[in-house]
Amino acid sequence: MPPRPPPPCAPATRQPLVETCLKPSAPQHLPGIAALLTVTLVWGTTFPVMKDMTAALSASMIVLVRFTLAGLLLAPFLWRARAGDLWQGGLAGVVLFFCYVFQIEGLALTSANRNAFLTGLNVLVVPLLGMAAGKPPERRIVVALLLALAGLFALCWDGGISWGRGDTLALLAALCFGLYVKMMETATRKVDSLMALTAAQIVTVAVCAAGWLLWRDMPSGAQAGPWQAAAWQAVLSYKSNLIYLGVVATAAIISLQTWGQSHSSANEAAVIYAFEPGCAAIFAYFWLGETLAWNGLLGAALLISGMIVSQWSSSRPAAVLAPE
Repeated sequence: MPPRPPPPCAPATRQPLVETCLKPSAPQHLPGIAALLTVTLVWGTTFPVMKDMTAALSASMIVLVRFTLAGLLLAPFLWRARAGDLWQGGLAGVVLFFCYVFQIEGLALTSANRNAFLTGLNVLVVPLLGMAAGKPPERRIVVALLLALAGLFALCWDGGISWGRGDTLALLAALCFGLYVKMMETATRKVDSLMALTAAQIVTVAVCAAGWLLWRDMPSGAQAGPWQAAAWQAVLSYKSNLIYLGVVATAAIISLQTWGQSHSSANEAAVIYAFEPGCAAIFAYFWLGETLAWNGLLGAALLISGMIVSQWSSSRPAAVLAPE
């Protein structure tokens, strides 16, 4: 059973599920850093793993199977959960569902590495929302935005590939992830059980995916039977990928995140998490044979720099993120 996370405090990096204000303990500091590196590496693998399945499975089917498996494993945390915790988790889960639909739909239309770097821009959405509301931006946010824009310019002309619908969907995913961050800033302060909040979100994502599948993907009438048979066959053909996503990259990784962040600092976590798109690009090269030209590599470096700068603040605690 995952350890009970400490109480939430101020908002922090990317999509928070559990937040911690603890200072890293010296004896466990290096193991904590190793745990966060492992988390980031696992997240990096999810992009090529999901990209590999988009040729045969719809986004809703991938999300449904992945989050159903994870939801079954985390369901014990819903036992005797407070109604308020379930409500907050349900609301956040709806937004999280659209995060993944946009992300995977985008993966089907663009490369895994481009999708990863564009989705990673969600760290800039929250400060942009603050600017839209009239809050003056911090200097580091201005620098981060300039780095991100320069990175986008270089990345989107990588190898002569111009902006496409897949890139737009990836940016929509980043926007949804940013909105999710904003929701969780409030939700993590209201709940009694953070793991119940997490489990409720994951179950909600699975339920939404089932509804989306029935509404948009599944044909009616005589075509329903053959479609179901083909979909089931496709799921079985990618069962290893789906089990990995649901069990390892979603359910198991939450425990490792929670433990690792309780033994590391906010800045350390922010820097490590910022390299997730880079890890995705590396795994996409070995898994799918995807490459980046020199201008794409420059754009990726600028985007990662912008992500690090946007999160670099000693006054903000680290946050356990939603599964990628």
